[in-house]
Amino acid sequence: MPALPSGVTFFERGWLSSNNVLIQDEDQAILVDTGYWTHAEQTAALVTAALKQRPLTTLINTHLHSDHCGGNAHLQVLFPELQTLIPPGHASYVDSWDSNALTYTPTGQHCPQFKKTSVLRDGDHFAVAGKTWRIHAAPGHDPHSIVLFNEEDRVLISADALWENGFGVVFPEIEGVSAFNEVESTLQIIERLSPKLVLPGHGTAFTDVTGALVRARSRLAQFQNAPDKHASYAAKVLLKFKLLELQKVKLSDYCAWAQSAQYLHLLHAMYSTGISFETWFFDLCKNLEKSGACTINDELIINL
Repeated sequence: MPALPSGVTFFERGWLSSNNVLIQDEDQAILVDTGYWTHAEQTAALVTAALKQRPLTTLINTHLHSDHCGGNAHLQVLFPELQTLIPPGHASYVDSWDSNALTYTPTGQHCPQFKKTSVLRDGDHFAVAGKTWRIHAAPGHDPHSIVLFNEEDRVLISADALWENGFGVVFPEIEGVSAFNEVESTLQIIERLSPKLVLPGHGTAFTDVTGALVRARSRLAQFQNAPDKHASYAAKVLLKFKLLELQKVKLSDYCAWAQSAQYLHLLHAMYSTGISFETWFFDLCKNLEKSGACTINDELIINL
């Protein structure tokens, strides 16, 4: 683990819950992202232990995918004075709690309802322990995502815009909206910021930013040249995510869940109309098993 600036705590989670970053000084404690709802109590335990009986003052979401804001509601109960700041794009849908527009229903995922205090805009900044953290719009993976950059220590909280070995599924592409160019634009922003340390939304913290950008652009080029590869990747990510949540499930129940997830139907309709949805689904499950992501045993599919 690379050395972190004073007052910064990085909680590396798994792939069901996003990583969390706690930034604090004597007067404030800011948590960036809260993980998936099934891990909300674990997230709260990690954060409260690090706070040492001090209150959490502010919650920031880099974007509103369920694995990044699923713990919001639980933390809002624990800390009634908590200020919750989110990107502006889906703010009205949080107010009205539209689970379709917020992508929870079409992904077949869940996020407990929470409230926002205000929104984060490109260029906004705040100071903690005398260090400036600036908000940068980072569309691509999510059209409304942001990243945060500590300008003095050159630390980037990159969410799913850049991992050590790639980036997150480009969700607008699932809806038929071109967004691969936005992924590249965000990579250019990160390149210009020239961070010394990146705290990603998933995976380990890393310092080889040049290498990560090379790998991300290679992956992006593959997707641009063969969008069906991105579609297959996206479908398998959605399936694996649900399997991480369930751990073990009857194949028939798993297929019934997949039938209810609109994004899976969109991916099937765009790239696999030559076979039935059920055949496509079971082929994906077999591919996951072949890659070592699960095992299929009689009527069960089990996460590995």
